[in-house]
Amino acid sequence: MADRAATAHVHPVVIEVASAAETTALGKRLASVLFPGAVIALVGQLGAGKTFLVRAIAEGLGIADSRVVTSPTFVLIQEYGASLPMYHFDAYRLLTQAEFVDLGVHEYFEGRGVSFVEWADRVEGCLPLDHLRVTLEITGPETRRIELKAFGERYAAILEKFRQVAPQAKS
Repeated sequence: MADRAATAHVHPVVIEVASAAETTALGKRLASVLFPGAVIALVGQLGAGKTFLVRAIAEGLGIADSRVVTSPTFVLIQEYGASLPMYHFDAYRLLTQAEFVDLGVHEYFEGRGVSFVEWADRVEGCLPLDHLRVTLEITGPETRRIELKAFGERYAAILEKFRQVAPQAKS
């Protein structure tokens, strides 16, 4: 864990969202700064909005119909076509990190698409050292506190770009 913490290069971006519409807007802005091979680790309690945020990012990446983006809890992985291919994993039901590795995640992580890992804290040792961690915290019926934390230079750069397209973001 110390190695992962040492790779954080910039202060996290913290955003308070007051509605689903604001979360959608945040997801679309985040989509605008992603790159092929990006890995997004999603953390948050049940109902925090992890899948909702992935759906919003999918809209930002130009998916034809964002309603197809659903939680991969029971299928473990969903693939979607957008301007960048999307790979959506869910580690909630996995008992070990080895089960996550057995999904072939490293091939996806090294691919041309964007990988989203829900319940990433359960498989943290399987994630690349460089990634973006998005933590969603429920603060009210529709309000959320969303923290974006960069691990690695490429992710620090996308956080800086994100700050430029999301001026209300707090460091």
